[in-house]
Amino acid sequence: MGHIGGMTDTPPSLSADPAAMTARAREVIGLNIAALQALEAGLDDGVARACDIILSRPGYLVVTGMGKSGHIGGKIAATLASTGTNAFFVHPAEMSHGDLGMLRKDVTLLAISNSGESRELRDPLIYCQREGIPVIGLTQRPQSFLGRSSAVCLTMPQVAEACPNGLAPTTSTLMTLALGDALAMVLMDRRGFTAEAFGLHHPGGKLGMSLQSVRDWMGDRPPAPATLPLTATFAEVVSAITEGRKGAAAVLNDDGTLAGIVTDGDVRRAFSRELTGLTAADIMSPSPKVIAPDARMSDAVDLMTQNKIATLLVVEGGRPVAIIHIAELMQAGYVG
Repeated sequence: MGHIGGMTDTPPSLSADPAAMTARAREVIGLNIAALQALEAGLDDGVARACDIILSRPGYLVVTGMGKSGHIGGKIAATLASTGTNAFFVHPAEMSHGDLGMLRKDVTLLAISNSGESRELRDPLIYCQREGIPVIGLTQRPQSFLGRSSAVCLTMPQVAEACPNGLAPTTSTLMTLALGDALAMVLMDRRGFTAEAFGLHHPGGKLGMSLQSVRDWMGDRPPAPATLPLTATFAEVVSAITEGRKGAAAVLNDDGTLAGIVTDGDVRRAFSRELTGLTAADIMSPSPKVIAPDARMSDAVDLMTQNKIATLLVVEGGRPVAIIHIAELMQAGYVG
């Protein structure tokens, strides 16, 4: 078949030879690497100026983009929101049908379009010009409608797509994502956004849980730990551990401060001795591993796994306030 309607013959399909397919995959990755290197080399102070605008505005950063740019924009908005910048994604076509109301006068718009001429962006851009809302554009073409409408235009280098037909966005979407990540990380640094703050935004999943504090994990009213005086009898020790259901009991000095801990293991080992007259002071571990309520849960997990212990005392002001058991951490997903 020859030319039809200006289109050329369908290109031959890639050989099924594994070596040829691997070589093609390496070629695509190489093009992506080259694109990122060109992006890095051409970076100017646009990111800094964009950050200054975003930080000076009290409202949200609204991210928009059409097609593949929209998918990348959604990820950029999510990254911004999780790292201290209040941001959300709005589909540009929806803006033309009522969602322009989300663009309050105190917001900033981050608009993404590789060509800069996506027709769905025209209404939001014109609206922002009329309302005095600053636009940060992300495009390969600074002379496009988006580029001309932007207070700051973050320009990406014009490099070839990895798609052999030059149609499917590949290198361009990768550069967009990288530039969005760079913007988010610079903003994160400028805001002094900490790991603790990150944990507050990520309470779910193993990562988020590890960044939570022990106090967050305990909640407002943690169950009181089982406690015993130094003079408690062996029978009282067994009873306290059983009723506490944490496999351990804290042993207290007369003033209520922590003296030691008695665990299930200590009780089992005590059976090799004469039980008559044994007290909590006789069988306790006098220097137990403890953790403060404001420590991270990752520290608690490390203490327990590295020291091969099943229970960990949470101590505040020298007094035990809770007991963490390894089974609870496993059930909650802290320990795999």
